[in-house]
Amino acid sequence: MGRRLIVREEIWDIGGGFSMSRSRKWAAEVLMVEIHEGGLRGRGEGVPNRRQGEKLEDVAAQIAKVRDLVESGSLNRAGLQTLLPPGAARNALDCAYWDLESKLKDVPVWKLASLPEPKPLITAFTITLDKPAAMAAVAREHRHRPLLKLKLGGPDDLERVREVRAAAPEAKLIVDVNEAWTPVTYSEHATELARMGVKLLEQPLPAGQDAALASLGRSVPLCADESLHDSSDLAAVAKLYDFVNIKLDKAGGLTEAAKIADAARDRGISIMIGCMVGTSLGMAPAFLLGAYAQIVDLDGPLLLAEDRPGGIQYDGGIMQPPTSEFWG
Repeated sequence: MGRRLIVREEIWDIGGGFSMSRSRKWAAEVLMVEIHEGGLRGRGEGVPNRRQGEKLEDVAAQIAKVRDLVESGSLNRAGLQTLLPPGAARNALDCAYWDLESKLKDVPVWKLASLPEPKPLITAFTITLDKPAAMAAVAREHRHRPLLKLKLGGPDDLERVREVRAAAPEAKLIVDVNEAWTPVTYSEHATELARMGVKLLEQPLPAGQDAALASLGRSVPLCADESLHDSSDLAAVAKLYDFVNIKLDKAGGLTEAAKIADAARDRGISIMIGCMVGTSLGMAPAFLLGAYAQIVDLDGPLLLAEDRPGGIQYDGGIMQPPTSEFWG
């Protein structure tokens, strides 16, 4: 019996909503892909990135165009890298291919991909953009977590950090501006962030306008997010940033994300492994790159009202490796 491809568009409620500098949403739109063969199935999840112009229906259409190639067996994971562009569609298929190969060969993905054996990881917990007092209230509730990530992008940003720091004095803080600052704002805020103990500042300036960072002071290490998609962006990003945030939905799957991680390590660039807001099925492949990361931000399922059955287990700020039955 040949291969069979199943694609489902899913909506997952976000508990309390999710806000950043450019948007607010109440649900995660997810494309779930299954490839069935020999009584086994491989699964993958893609979350369209609206910042990059992706929509759920467009991502589904991309996969529909290669359905015949997938089901005939004439398309493999290597061919997928050139057939589809980086993005959520390729991510979902790439991860489904990895999962299916793992189950057909009865070998975990980390071995197939020559990655380190997965161990429990400390993950950030994201506090979405809100008024300072509201963000402080969330920080107080989660002050036991070792790493908090704050979404910033407004005139009260320093007050937001100040109140969160007071509410969670022991937590390590990182902040994500999502391109919302200007060079002037950066210059005014960066030194104060360092004084408040912020350990990382993510994407302060818009992608394409961040060359200004080369001439500005460096009080807090900088991480590229929107400025980095696949490995072709790394050379330019390496001149401006200390970290890169590798997300499978941007890179187009575990295959390309691992390539970016290897290239970043070769250049001496530190790594954050990040995610879109999605279920454990989206976190599981990214988890395998956690051993290479100085910072892990794979809290997507914690922001949802509910997760997939059998998903990744979180204990405070510690996430456990996914089970082989769930993925990989």
